[in-house]
Amino acid sequence: MDAYPEPVHEPADGALDPRAELSEFLRTRRARLKPEDVGLPDFGRYRRVPGLRREELAQLAGVSVGYYTRLEQGNGQHVSAEVLDAIARALRLSDAERAHLTHLAKPNQKKKPAGRTQRVRGSLRTLLDTMEGGPAILVGRRGDILAWNRMTAAVFGDWAELPEHERNWARLVFLRPEYSDLFVDWEQKANDVVAQLRLDAGSHPNDPRLSALVGELSVKSEEFRRLWAAHDVKDKCHGTLRLHHPLVGELDLRLESFHLADDHEQTLATYHAEPGSPSAEALRLLASWGTDATRTGAGMPSARTTR
Repeated sequence: MDAYPEPVHEPADGALDPRAELSEFLRTRRARLKPEDVGLPDFGRYRRVPGLRREELAQLAGVSVGYYTRLEQGNGQHVSAEVLDAIARALRLSDAERAHLTHLAKPNQKKKPAGRTQRVRGSLRTLLDTMEGGPAILVGRRGDILAWNRMTAAVFGDWAELPEHERNWARLVFLRPEYSDLFVDWEQKANDVVAQLRLDAGSHPNDPRLSALVGELSVKSEEFRRLWAAHDVKDKCHGTLRLHHPLVGELDLRLESFHLADDHEQTLATYHAEPGSPSAEALRLLASWGTDATRTGAGMPSARTTR
């Protein structure tokens, strides 16, 4: 009854261990499901584990208990796509979670080198400069902020003042206190950032810069440690964002983001306000104030202060 010993995996230097990641991801996905969620009887106080037992999950997926147990212990090198799909259905995984499961179970699939330099095409920089109605940001691996337009600086702060390695969403959200004031729902923003970082880690477990970033944030931020341990993954392409700007007050913005056709590891994120809304007028004011708004942005006078 879920009494199998848990494996111990030692990651190589500068890498996240895909086997350990696979083990924890499957365990946390199984723990969030209740028997009644999948049409199984619940024996209440006699259950010794949160969520589904391994035996129950194996039954739902149509595989043997031993096979599933080996997979959850990180031994998924030879698992077939059909079995992964069955387990994903049994666990009710989202599209992003299915992709993450595949990356973890088949880590030897050919991928682009994780350590290569992220480059921004000149035409993309020009495109960003022409987008004047709201913030537009080009984001790369690890949540690195690669390029942005003038309205981004007016809303989020002038990132040109920061060292290049600090232009990263996870660093901004977890290590700079002014961003906890900027985001009305800071917890949701933090969760989105970590879930996207988890997805990136599944695709590039051997990225030493990502491993170093996770290690640093885990040491410096209790909130990051808590969210990272949840193993949630998400690829947020659209949604809403509420900000409290130091100059114009509340801003309600709509997010729409797009992966580049020739480089899916770069995402163009755009933010706009509903036409005629107070937020649209606030963005217009910020645009008219130019460099004064850019200097104020997200409380950037204190941006060099870290937790």
